Amino acid sequence: MADQPWHELPASIADVLRPELGDVAREMIESVATIPAYSRPLEGPFGEGLRAGVHEALRHFLAEIQAGGAVSRPDVYRALGRGEMRSGRSLESLLSAYRIGARVAWRRFAEIGVAAGLAPDTLILLAESLFAYIDVLSAESAEGHSLEQSAAAGEAQLRKRRLVRMLVREPPADPDAVQAAAAEAGWPLPRTLAALAITGSHRDAAIAGLPPGTISEAIGDLTCALVPDPDGPGQRAATRRAVVGAGARGAVGTTVDWTEARVSLGRARAALVLAGPEPTLIAARENAGELLLRSDPGLAAELAADRLAPLRELSPGSRERLRETLRVWLAEQGRLGAVAKRMAIHPQTARYRLGRLRELFGELLDDPDERFWLALALRVS
Repeated sequence: MADQPWHELPASIADVLRPELGDVAREMIESVATIPAYSRPLEGPFGEGLRAGVHEALRHFLAEIQAGGAVSRPDVYRALGRGEMRSGRSLESLLSAYRIGARVAWRRFAEIGVAAGLAPDTLILLAESLFAYIDVLSAESAEGHSLEQSAAAGEAQLRKRRLVRMLVREPPADPDAVQAAAAEAGWPLPRTLAALAITGSHRDAAIAGLPPGTISEAIGDLTCALVPDPDGPGQRAATRRAVVGAGARGAVGTTVDWTEARVSLGRARAALVLAGPEPTLIAARENAGELLLRSDPGLAAELAADRLAPLRELSPGSRERLRETLRVWLAEQGRLGAVAKRMAIHPQTARYRLGRLRELFGELLDDPDERFWLALALRVS
């Protein structure tokens, strides 16, 4: 059978069926009203579209029978599919309407054909043609529904991307404007969130695997994702799997109220500097001290230079040995034996070095506050 079997029907059949088209269309429309999704008064744009679709289908079906080939027609059925999507209905209701309408049309066409004395073979071909024609209309409506669905998804995604930019902008956006944008994007503002900064060529794959509800946008040379309820059960692990599993490099900022999203992003950006070349996820919360020191490198360097000034006049070798001894001595809380063991030196050597440090630093080594600043200065240097 040909793809358009109605082109093989005798042209005279169109003349037989045409006088009854009005009654057939009316019965088809009445039958469609039995479908729950359409069981309402056929008024307004919906009713007009339905009537137009039924009448156009019957008119065009007969026109192509009469012409024995293709006849142009309006793009009604893709529009019907789009309309179903915009109305929030699945395509199944419309396809059910097509099937029910086709059965009604065939019953009436069979009655008319028998009364007109059409041959059985012609009636069989007419039935095949009618249902094949309905399949064509169904495919067009499915395409329209799919196109509208894609367009709606694209628009929704665009709204979410705009929302990300609003949440992380500096200066902060007006809270009322953010709430309105969130409602428009269909993204309930979470009680808490964390910003995730992702870089590298695998950013898109990482974003695709993040926890549900995450929204993202490309900002500069990285992608910013906002993860709702980041400390909830399994959220941290899922975020890490998504980033590292995709082969990307990322950093997650501290957990904040949604009004402080820009703060979380700032910390994520800062933490990203700590990430090496391999796939990883750095947490700003776990590196807060390092980030604090890096927030003002100049001031941190001045602190280190000032606190470690007693070592300045030593030779490079002596300065390095005493600096390492001081670092270990502070870490071991003054336990000389532990210092010697950790540095793999003789206890007498450790004792000599500590005596040298006391000559240089004096009573500072006995002051808890000064010991804290010395440890910090050693970390900076």
